[in-house]
Amino acid sequence: MAMLSAMTAAATMFPGILFADEQEKGLPDGDINWTKAPCRFCGVGCGVLVGTENGKAVAVKGDPKSTVNKGLLCVKGYHQIMCLQAKDRLTHALVKKNGTYVQTPIQEALDLVASKMKETIEKHGKDAVAMYTSGQSTIPEGYVASKFMKGAIGTNNLDCNARLCMASAVTGFLTSFGADEPMGCYEDIDHADVFVLWGNNMAEMHPVLFSRMLEQKNRRGAKIIDFATRTTRTSMAADKSILFKPQSDLAVANAICYEIIKNGWVNTSFVEKHCSFNKGLTNMGYGLEDNYKFKDKPEKIDFKAYKKFLEDYTPEKVEKISGVSVKDIKYMAAYFGDPNKKVVSYWCMGINQHTRGTWMNNLVYNIHLLTGKISQPGNGPFSLTGQPSACGTAREVGTFTHKLPKGVVTNEKHRRLAAKIWKVPYERIPSKPTYHATEMFRAVDRGEIKFIWTQVTNPLVSLPKTSRYRPGMEKDSCFVVVSDVFPTPTSDVADVILPASWHIEKSGLYGNSERRTQHWDKMVEGPGETTPDAWMTIEVAKRMGFGDLFPYSEENHVEEIYNEYRQFHEGDKHGMAPLEVLKSQPGAIWPYVNGKSTQWRFNAKYDPACSNNEDFHFYGKPDGRAVIWQRPYEPAPEEPDNEYPFWLNTGRVIEHWHTGSMTRRIPVLHKAMPNAYVELHPKDAERLQIKNGDKVKLITRRGEIIMPASVNQRGIPTPLQVFVPFFDENMLINDLTLDSFCPISKEPDYKKCAVRVEKV
Repeated sequence: MAMLSAMTAAATMFPGILFADEQEKGLPDGDINWTKAPCRFCGVGCGVLVGTENGKAVAVKGDPKSTVNKGLLCVKGYHQIMCLQAKDRLTHALVKKNGTYVQTPIQEALDLVASKMKETIEKHGKDAVAMYTSGQSTIPEGYVASKFMKGAIGTNNLDCNARLCMASAVTGFLTSFGADEPMGCYEDIDHADVFVLWGNNMAEMHPVLFSRMLEQKNRRGAKIIDFATRTTRTSMAADKSILFKPQSDLAVANAICYEIIKNGWVNTSFVEKHCSFNKGLTNMGYGLEDNYKFKDKPEKIDFKAYKKFLEDYTPEKVEKISGVSVKDIKYMAAYFGDPNKKVVSYWCMGINQHTRGTWMNNLVYNIHLLTGKISQPGNGPFSLTGQPSACGTAREVGTFTHKLPKGVVTNEKHRRLAAKIWKVPYERIPSKPTYHATEMFRAVDRGEIKFIWTQVTNPLVSLPKTSRYRPGMEKDSCFVVVSDVFPTPTSDVADVILPASWHIEKSGLYGNSERRTQHWDKMVEGPGETTPDAWMTIEVAKRMGFGDLFPYSEENHVEEIYNEYRQFHEGDKHGMAPLEVLKSQPGAIWPYVNGKSTQWRFNAKYDPACSNNEDFHFYGKPDGRAVIWQRPYEPAPEEPDNEYPFWLNTGRVIEHWHTGSMTRRIPVLHKAMPNAYVELHPKDAERLQIKNGDKVKLITRRGEIIMPASVNQRGIPTPLQVFVPFFDENMLINDLTLDSFCPISKEPDYKKCAVRVEKV
């Protein structure tokens, strides 16, 4: 109760958090039945209680039993069910006939989807069809999509929108540790002395977790360091705000490692026992060329060679690259280097949406590995997720082109396991990945993909350089199927629109950022012929002749699918909790071993999978050692110049979530933030004679857009930088962004391209 009281006090420091008293004031009277669920929005995975009465959802409040949020909710979570009252809800299937959408029985629409998919395969081959799913898909939905595409049809043309937000975290974990997802948990917040936020506006993007950090700051003096390219609400609440030039975080991270070594702060025993050193790829482009191939290979190095490499990253040299003072670089390094301070690093899109996103993830791990501050309560690197099941579905189930429910398609052992559980011939699962998200829509544009089915996502708002991909989706040569809850710019180009069930209109499971799997039961009936995405996939699979592979019942398919999926992860390294456990409590963290969640992986004190008789065991790698990577600073592929003198940065705001298809239909949130805007630094605004609210034109090499200016409002970018949120489908900022990406993770960089700013 003392901790909850302190959290409540911390939450009052910035808008957007509702604590228990506020939530109770807004609840309706009546005989309300409360049912637990995870929140529908971000990857924090807050526990909510949904109130239903007479078959309708009438209220939401935070679940005090959830260790994630302890009853707190942000404004999005509290108001989430209000979007179900939107008048434009998709309730029946729509089929485009002679350019007009015609309401069609759902069974007839599914017949058409199956026949078109089958016809495309017969005419053009199995790689001419594709599915594009989501980090918002439930675990069963992602599982049947993977089984359908890879096990039934036999194509790896499956990818998801988590490629746009979390892929660099995946490749970062895999290259450094050989195993994906954070080794710690949210309880780290209760133990850490210092929080370093790497390009991460947690006050707006993950406000409930940020309130927990503020509680530790207020209660015991924990420090918050905001390392960012713009001043935000997070900066204002932090103890220290350090601003850096876009892309230069690579150089600063190396400078911190330089300082750690120079000052003798290396945890020598830890490094010698548990780490190895690699020199990574460098000649690999920026993803702007279709189907680019790497031109060199990584190689083993030693500590001496790594130390020599860091000589190019002294604080004095890096100050010139980054704009971060020598004093501030040493300030950050000193906290990491202090053996008496526990440090947690948090990041999200700032590091991951980066043309060198894998490298940046590696560099943060380098800092924690050099100091041994990892896999312990209050010590560790932690990549936050943006979608409710980007971990549980995209990363764990494997809805990326290269992934399987366990492992990767390139590994024969992993393919054989999938074939055994799926009861399909081993040879049917292709051994090579095909199209990642950006390349998938490039393939649509090139005419290689003739059929694409999107579920739970809105790519014609969220893709980078959407101005390239919209025309490809509109071509008659590609048959487009869209499953969604509401109309979107993506459904506008569909040949078939399938009405999907929302969150609480079906049962499901999500997996959040801390490896917590959470289950919920169906609470209300959806309107019309709305149908869960998993069941629509199963129905299409049956129509295509794969019914024997999908022997699930409509009433109980979620439980049947989850129990089948659990077979992939049996054992101490990734065991999933039984469904009866997940039904009885607000989730469980994997590995779930002997009836207990494993909160800190790779630490023998907490992790039963450690087997090397040492304190730590990084068992994801064959030698049991984590890798410290040599990763240099490299400039962005497109930088400001005389013609386009500003940096363009994009992101979110606290009121809206992703493309706004749900939150813009919640009246209180839409009223609070009705449209997008462009933030300018006050000096730039003064020079261009732009005042707050003035119309501004943004122009890049890919397009232009007009929107209102925001000067000295919520956020303030550094000089010669602008920031635009991407939730507003009437102001498609992603038409202007560059479709460059990290060549290792294939995750696009939405944070850096060159733009010109003109007053209208």
